[in-house]
Amino acid sequence: MKKLITLLLAAVTVTALAADFPKGSPKFKSSAISAMNAAKKEGKPVILVFSAVWCPPCQTMKKEVYPSAAVKEYHDKFIWAYLDTDDQSNRRAAEKAGVSGIPHIQFLDSAGNEVHKQVGSSSPEAFANTLKSVLAKAGPKS
Repeated sequence: MKKLITLLLAAVTVTALAADFPKGSPKFKSSAISAMNAAKKEGKPVILVFSAVWCPPCQTMKKEVYPSAAVKEYHDKFIWAYLDTDDQSNRRAAEKAGVSGIPHIQFLDSAGNEVHKQVGSSSPEAFANTLKSVLAKAGPKS
């Protein structure tokens, strides 16, 4: 029984850490489905961030890149979703995106078509340039 309680507490802690975003971060959805539904409704492109709490480059992106001043201007131009690859509810989305390494960032238009993908971390400036490029290809539908 102690092992079960310990495992449950660990699972809750990991989930809580995964959802703990620094101040100034974009508003992240917690599922690919909710992100795609919002994208269709709002006509915005989607960013699916496949990540994990144990992944140092993922945590660097989470803490330093997404809330950065360089990326901030793009927060409202996309629908963002942060998907923990250790959470079984994200397995299907990860398989569909072909995730084999993380961080894996999938950029989709509002219809769900792939526009670009990035595997690995980047600087805030480089990520902002990627967002600018993705917007040019799949920008908001007016």
